[in-house]
Amino acid sequence: MSDLFSPFIKTDQHKELYQLAEKLSGRVKKRAKETDQQAAFSENNLRDLKETDYVTLTLPKTYGGREISIYELLLVQEKLAEGDGSTALSMGWHLGVVKELAEDELWDESVFDRFAKELSQEKKIVNRIASEPATGSPSRGGIPETRAVREGDSYIINGHKNFATMASVLDYYIVTAYVEDKEEIGSFLIPSTASGIKVERTWDTLGMRGTASDDLLLEDVRVDLDHLVEMKQQSKKPKGWLLHIPACYLGIAIAARNDAIDFAKSYQPNSLNTPISEVPHIQQKIGEMDFELLRARQFMYAVAEKWDQYPEKRIELGAELAAVKVAATNAASRVVDLAMRIVGGRGLSKHFDFERYYRDVRAGLHNPPMEDAVIQMLARKAID
Repeated sequence: MSDLFSPFIKTDQHKELYQLAEKLSGRVKKRAKETDQQAAFSENNLRDLKETDYVTLTLPKTYGGREISIYELLLVQEKLAEGDGSTALSMGWHLGVVKELAEDELWDESVFDRFAKELSQEKKIVNRIASEPATGSPSRGGIPETRAVREGDSYIINGHKNFATMASVLDYYIVTAYVEDKEEIGSFLIPSTASGIKVERTWDTLGMRGTASDDLLLEDVRVDLDHLVEMKQQSKKPKGWLLHIPACYLGIAIAARNDAIDFAKSYQPNSLNTPISEVPHIQQKIGEMDFELLRARQFMYAVAEKWDQYPEKRIELGAELAAVKVAATNAASRVVDLAMRIVGGRGLSKHFDFERYYRDVRAGLHNPPMEDAVIQMLARKAID
């Protein structure tokens, strides 16, 4: 079986990071079935991710992190997702948020300094919590129903969030709310230990069950004024770190591809004199899988390299970043579907991992940016 990662490992640091991700990928793979069944984020996975300093990879070097590039983030995330897509997608949000905060300097310097030191020394994890039942995806522009009301030197926050990935194990939530005294949307840094925080176990979904994206309820949560860390960003600056999403789904597709090839090379029905890997229509499907992966991954890593090497051109990359997500998630779904066709009815059995790949990979179609918005963006760019 050809090594799909070798073409993208170009430096000694790439190799070192890949080896770290490979080790963790093997560990999380052993627990993937259990986390899928329980719809919970694995405490054992979290321990491994913290003990190996995986959770600080995007933290600046001044705080003891590795300050990895977007290209390197995709490399490790894709490999981690080969072991378990849920774990990789969850970690992608944490790592991406940390990278964004460090590079874009969105917060007051003293607030970020305290926050980054905690992440470095105590391996704390964070995620943005924005989606709500009434407003849907924040990318569609809905005003959050979560409200923050100033009371003296504090804000009192009440609201109901959903799709709160890793909610039960996060140390910090970055919660969007309508700030009434400012008549604007803001984001609050809220520790998970704050009084009035409750995680409601609602995550009973088809795929990506191990992300444990439960509901977060906030009832009279009181925070100091400096916990209002951001006001609504008007910038249209593209977010390169969101490439962690296509990297995750391509990692799942690679796992399905590898398992399907292993199956084809070992399965020989009594009607054949060779394993089914020698049957032309099976070879056709294997070739199609690799074609889909080759096209989508070359596109993804090329855009990541452009992002890293030409910072002055990042403002121009919005359409390409969005197109990568659509191309990759569609390709990943196609690859997993082909893998299922290779293994046949056995792919539906809980004894194999194929049915989980099949369920998990479809969640990518619902992660931002959505395909209709991307196509419209490309159309407007062409017309303008």
